[in-house]
Amino acid sequence: MKKDEELSPGLYEVVRERGTEAPFSGKYWDSCEKGMYKCAICGAELFSSDTKFDSGTGWPSFTEPKNLENIELKPDYSGGMSRTEVLCKKCGAHLGHVFDDGPKDKGGKRYCINSVCLDFEKK
Repeated sequence: MKKDEELSPGLYEVVRERGTEAPFSGKYWDSCEKGMYKCAICGAELFSSDTKFDSGTGWPSFTEPKNLENIELKPDYSGGMSRTEVLCKKCGAHLGHVFDDGPKDKGGKRYCINSVCLDFEKK
């Protein structure tokens, strides 16, 4: 597990201060490689590339987590909005938000995750 002092300023801003990276700027927003997306802080398995889809938003989007035991969902009313925050349950890192505008045939969820929060293990 990485310590806070080991994190880049961009990673720290997102995972600890609940920031958001700019759309279309992260390393995984348009990645089509097969493999597993893991938490950049603790290495917990979060999302499989099999559930990744192009949402057109500029952030990596997934229809569901790989393992619900590694994800925590919390209400988020910051910025005058009502959203659901996605956190890594193992280390508490803020990952992004989940919305109800995903593909209807895949459950309707869109887990919108910041690339900086993710490490990728290629299959």
